[in-house]
Amino acid sequence: MTRLTVSVQQRLAAPVEDIWAVIDDTARYAEWVDGVLEVTAHHGTATVGETYSEHNRTLGPLTTRSVWTVGTIEPHSLRVDSGTGFAPLHDMVNTFRFEPIGTAATLMTYRVDCRVGLGPLGHLLAPVLRSSLSGQFRRSMARLEDVVLAERGIDQAGG
Repeated sequence: MTRLTVSVQQRLAAPVEDIWAVIDDTARYAEWVDGVLEVTAHHGTATVGETYSEHNRTLGPLTTRSVWTVGTIEPHSLRVDSGTGFAPLHDMVNTFRFEPIGTAATLMTYRVDCRVGLGPLGHLLAPVLRSSLSGQFRRSMARLEDVVLAERGIDQAGG
């Protein structure tokens, strides 16, 4: 199987505490994660060892059901979850890393590590997946920033 790592960094115009408040709530993923149509089961505040489930968009009209297990939490800094249900992707590990930039912004890293099945086709599919996932991560982080700013009562124009 082909190994695939996709990592994207983006500056978010909100303090890490406000961003963490949203990403730490497993019920809220459909609000900001590109491709999550619905959170179908959750446990609220992320808790190591607990699971949450999603209904996800994959390719075109295709959808899947995923289950995620919270693996690591370092409040306001790091969150690592492992997921299943994304065939042909296996051993999926999703990492969110946060670094404060002063008091009003955060550098977020959104990363996934996985194996791509399908034998030799997986090697051909990996660059397409890398491009697609990079776009999804950027859209997700932009949506996360929008959600946080809306909750703080700040519009994107700075008002």
